[in-house]
Parts: sequence; structure tokens; C-alpha cells
Amino acid sequence: MRALVALGSNLGDRLGYLRGAVEALAHHGRVVATSSVWDTAPMYVVDQPSFLNACLVLETDLDALPLLDVLQSIERSAGRDRSIRFGPRTLDLDLLALDDQVVEHPRLTLPHPRLHERPFVLHPLAEVDPDWRHPTLGRTVASLAGDWPAPERLSDPLFVPEESCA
Repeated sequence: MRALVALGSNLGDRLGYLRGAVEALAHHGRVVATSSVWDTAPMYVVDQPSFLNACLVLETDLDALPLLDVLQSIERSAGRDRSIRFGPRTLDLDLLALDDQVVEHPRLTLPHPRLHERPFVLHPLAEVDPDWRHPTLGRTVASLAGDWPAPERLSDPLFVPEESCA
């Protein structure tokens, strides 16, 4: 299955946490693409440091809930504190989509229910999979990203798959 995952961090070694998450996810499938790193202002709770954000594509055999468990375990390993909703965090990993599945479960909604309103997700996601079509909105990620001004791109992709290296 093809999983789309958003990564974010606004505490501590932000870039290190993102890189560590990519490495950890590679143990649960094949990371086929990562976006650039973007510097973004916080949303929802604005009195906190800015975020570094990225997205990746992971080919995995895991179903949605086991993959969610993996993401949350990686967050916990990075010291994630969930005491303030939308608050500061060492690492935030969101499962955005798994193939074209539409999931309504008490622990997980796919595609991610706020995906379309988050430029800090849409722009990095458009780098790695611009043609992915939101199964309920019927629009591509590139089209959804076009609705929002782009945040600041800071770096090249976090990881380059081995087969694409010359």
C-alpha cells in the first residue's frame, strides 16, 4: 500500500526529529519519496515556535490502524507530549492517506480530515505526489495546494531513495 505521511516538529532538534522519523519509517516499508523541509507558522495554537514540516510516501504492507500505531510509537520515542491539542511537539506524524481508502474509525479518519485546510501539509505533499486525488473531494493535491500561499521552503528533500542516486 502507498501511505502519505506528514511530519512536523517545533521543539528541540527539529530537523533531527524529522530525519529520525524518516529512518524509523524505513523499517516499516520503503520510503519512496520525501519532500523538502518547509518552515511554517503554527496554526490553531499560534503562541508557540514555528514548525519544520515535510511529507513522505511510504510503500508498506501495514494496514491503516497498525500503521497509525507505528507512527504514534515513533512520536513517543521522540518524546511527544500530547497534553495540549495542536500545541508544541518534538515530533508529529500524521497519516494523511493510505491508497484511496476512506476510513471512519474512532482512532483514525482517512483521508486526514483537515488535510485540505493545511498549507503546511499540502505544499510538501504536492512535491512528492502532486497527482494524488483526494477520494472524497475529487481534487488533486496540486490543485488543493494552489488554494493557499506557499510557506518558506528551507532545504532539499530529507532523503533520496537509493535507486534514484546516480
